[in-house]
Amino acid sequence: DIPISNCLNSGVRRMFVVTQFNSASLNSHIKNTYHFDHFSRGFVEILAAEQTRTSANWFQGTADAVRQSMHHLVNHEFDYILILSGDQLYQMNFEHMARYHIEKEADITIGTIPVTAEEAPAFGIMKVNADGMIERFVEKPDPSVLPEWKSNVSEEYLKEGKEYLASMGIYIFNREALQRLFEEYPDALDFGKEIIPNAIHSGYRVASYEFGGYWTDVGSIRSFFEANMELTKPVPRFNLFDSEHPVYTHPRMLAPSKFYGTVFRQALVAEGCIIHAERIERAVIGIRSRIGAYTVIDHAIVMGNDYFESLEELKDPKHGIPLGIGKHCLIENAIIDKNCRIGDNVIIRGDSSLENKEYPTHCIVDGIVVLKKGAVIPSGSVLG
Repeated sequence: DIPISNCLNSGVRRMFVVTQFNSASLNSHIKNTYHFDHFSRGFVEILAAEQTRTSANWFQGTADAVRQSMHHLVNHEFDYILILSGDQLYQMNFEHMARYHIEKEADITIGTIPVTAEEAPAFGIMKVNADGMIERFVEKPDPSVLPEWKSNVSEEYLKEGKEYLASMGIYIFNREALQRLFEEYPDALDFGKEIIPNAIHSGYRVASYEFGGYWTDVGSIRSFFEANMELTKPVPRFNLFDSEHPVYTHPRMLAPSKFYGTVFRQALVAEGCIIHAERIERAVIGIRSRIGAYTVIDHAIVMGNDYFESLEELKDPKHGIPLGIGKHCLIENAIIDKNCRIGDNVIIRGDSSLENKEYPTHCIVDGIVVLKKGAVIPSGSVLG
């Protein structure tokens, strides 16, 4: 929803979403959410990985995914193509970036953010000249070579120790440049590791568009967890309440949530929830969540449920543990995926001392206990 919302807020109305592994729920969400009227040329279409005469393999990287999808794109008229990642959290007006791209007469423009020396080895880092053009690019550099990769940044960023420009994984290509690069480097699989460095080496004009707002990658369990916890702060860096940059999603027409004696501190609660918990603190509670009495949830994400159970189903012992979280539970440093059934007196507690491990119903990643979708946890269980 984030990259699509940023596109809609920037006036971009023609979008392809390239999907591959375990994409059924994502494909369904996009299909049910983004509809344009008959009088608009706008669309959001899903391009799933497919076998063709020229490629029998799944997408092998970011560039390979776009290359294999080009036969769909070239049927449309366009001069520039905006390429985004789906696992990032930010609010950005791409119209400003597009204007910058045109002003610089660039073949490629890369969205960049200033980062510190500690952060730099996790990113693609570029050397940018005074005109904003990228002279060199390296993917995830070794810390020992960082001093030679400092770029011209503002005094404000220098004071914060942010002397390096990192790629955000956001690109604008001229149509002809992208097609030519795919022809020149037919075996290149990744934009950051291969296409961009080769383009710079071959003399393409590659510009850096410096972004000054909040941006974070949510491609790992830890980063996804921390980004959600950031949203519960009184003034988060990513503002969900910004009327000028709304986040669009599927309208579900659910009833307001109901609370019974629960104490909330720094929590976000979606619609359709029935909550009897004792305390919910530093937590994000998803749609249709049901949480029993005397339960405490601290520093956790509860994804919610895809459907409600009827009163008859809740009372019928044949149905087993009801959807949601039972009574007298403790959920801490955890992510509860959708449609989980957690009994009474269950403790789920993550901790930094825990080793990464996989179980049938859950896994532990970076000290966070992640309950798998549809997991059933009997009463009295202790996880973590």
